[in-house]
Amino acid sequence: MSVQSGPYRFPARGYFGVAEVRAAEAELFTRAPEGVPMQRAAHGLARVVAAELRERTGGVAGRSVTLIVGAGDNGGDALWAGAKLRARGVRVRAILLEPERAHAAGLAALRRAGGRVGSELGHPDLVVDGIVGIGGKGALRPAAAEVIARVDAPIVAVDLPSGVDPDTGAIAGPAVRAAVTVTFGAYKPVHALAAPWCGRIESVDIGLRLPPARLAALSPAEVGARWPVPAATDDKYTQGVTGICAGSATYPGAAVLSVGGAVAATSGMVRYAGSASAQVLARFPETIATGDIATTGRVQSWVFGPGAGVDAAARRRLVEILATEVPVVIDADGLSLLAREPELLRGRTAPTVLTPHAGEFARLTGHEPGPDRVAAVRDLAERWGVTVLLKGRATLVAHPGQRVLVNEAGGSWAATAGAGDVLSGIIGALLSAGHDPAEAAASAARAHALAAALAAHDHGPAGAPISASPLLAHVPAAIANLRALAEAASSCPE
Repeated sequence: MSVQSGPYRFPARGYFGVAEVRAAEAELFTRAPEGVPMQRAAHGLARVVAAELRERTGGVAGRSVTLIVGAGDNGGDALWAGAKLRARGVRVRAILLEPERAHAAGLAALRRAGGRVGSELGHPDLVVDGIVGIGGKGALRPAAAEVIARVDAPIVAVDLPSGVDPDTGAIAGPAVRAAVTVTFGAYKPVHALAAPWCGRIESVDIGLRLPPARLAALSPAEVGARWPVPAATDDKYTQGVTGICAGSATYPGAAVLSVGGAVAATSGMVRYAGSASAQVLARFPETIATGDIATTGRVQSWVFGPGAGVDAAARRRLVEILATEVPVVIDADGLSLLAREPELLRGRTAPTVLTPHAGEFARLTGHEPGPDRVAAVRDLAERWGVTVLLKGRATLVAHPGQRVLVNEAGGSWAATAGAGDVLSGIIGALLSAGHDPAEAAASAARAHALAAALAAHDHGPAGAPISASPLLAHVPAAIANLRALAEAASSCPE
């Protein structure tokens, strides 16, 4: 089976918290002359704003930009960028929220370039949010919130949207919703965890040297490069056999969707154990279906839970599967059983992947994930000794002792009944093919999100709501897209 192992070919995108960025900036200041990092940031910000003006209005000179400027270096970046834009013929005005604390050198540069300072927004083509940077905590203060509430032009945020927590993406009150965010030197967790408030992310290199990331996103090209495909000597057994124990008389569709996810994900074999054999075989006749686990045959992974019920019989099936020595994915009703009896996992050494949404997470732990979802998912993974995939637009995958992986879906098209059943089947198939648990979960989340987006845009660029069935139908196209990205990236010269 063609599954890449060893080091990743395409670097993951790392996201760095405030403390990590502050340390990297301090180190940079020992190497770079005073003022140079800010000039790099301002130059990159001005370049992005100019490109956005050109894209939206057809030009740069003669266009209008309003800077909303807070205290400190974030405001300084905005003011210096305003001066550079003024030199390109842009009409620039600045609203100083705290005039006495405005960045002195940046303000002087803006005034020398002919920029104006005042209290009126005017009618700009773009607004630049330079209110607070990574040092900001909590919602916008009233004066800033009042100004932002009056803005009706697209906003370009400096480093991050003001009012959104840089480390957690949490929003506790009024906050900026940007069309574009220009980040300096490093992506921050907010850029993945609060993507709807960030808009498009543009990165400007200012020369930071960063540690290994504790939060990262696998690149689509890497997911595609490592997706299992048949090699010349493969057969149906060598590519991985996935076992699915899902569905019930009440919820046979859950079995169909979970089996479908596994069938679509790899070219091996899917074995089904449960009461929905007739429905599964009607949709996927290639499945080997039996009524119970004992007669299923050998598998390299198990998926348990979607629509399986929470009665004594379901518990017995879960116990039987957990007693195996193969990786197990537990979803839906399986999570409800574990919430009642976490000790069912005691003594298990083979990989176990839990896939809760926020409500299931609360049942497992006794509390909501809270504003710091990364810390919450990492804590559950460490305490239980399992891999945890916490669902959401920004899906998080934590495994004990490893970095947390994030998949920002780019939309919420997969927020539909049954979509999680498909995801569980994809994860199970990747586990049976030999992926490690965290990589299997993160890769499946990437393909699943892409399949949802493809399905939603099947009938036009605006997109339309979907159900789980069209999502499932687009899983092969999503995998093909990811593999095409990998091939394109491999063919590009370094």
